[in-house]
Amino acid sequence: MNQPAISQSTHQHKTLAAAQGAVPVALVTVSDSRTEATDANKHYLEAALQAAGHRLVAYRLIKDEPDQVMAVLDELVAGEARILLFNGGTGISRRDTTIDVLTARLEKHLVGFGELFRMLSYEQIGSAAMFSRATAGVYRGKVVISIPGSPAAVQLAWEKLIAPELQHLAWEVAR
Repeated sequence: MNQPAISQSTHQHKTLAAAQGAVPVALVTVSDSRTEATDANKHYLEAALQAAGHRLVAYRLIKDEPDQVMAVLDELVAGEARILLFNGGTGISRRDTTIDVLTARLEKHLVGFGELFRMLSYEQIGSAAMFSRATAGVYRGKVVISIPGSPAAVQLAWEKLIAPELQHLAWEVAR
């Protein structure tokens, strides 16, 4: 898929955003079964962030329990990270509560993120993409992104949506 041309204004914003340097990012894996050693998403994203010149400043592995999601959100939003990236808990099963907690707290919703993620996911997995409740938004001056926990979904979200706009997102929310 070809990338659309960006406007002069967007180009200027991205240029200003790039000048801010490395973006501090916090990563939260929401899983009832993974350990830090088996968290492939953490290992992938940590390497991808470093390769892109950004910094992983916090990592948490939590269960998909509303109180744990709220606690880690409040803890990390008070820290240095400007982007909080959650993976896991975005489905429709009874255990998938992460997205419900996060969306209730978001002050601004970036609905286009979820729409684009599902569109790109549809190209890979077909109609099952509709089961994803991936979303993004702003909470207390930080960008919060929530994506599915499958390694393929994490890679898709990182490569197609998050990496190309990470500096721009961090800059926009801070200005």
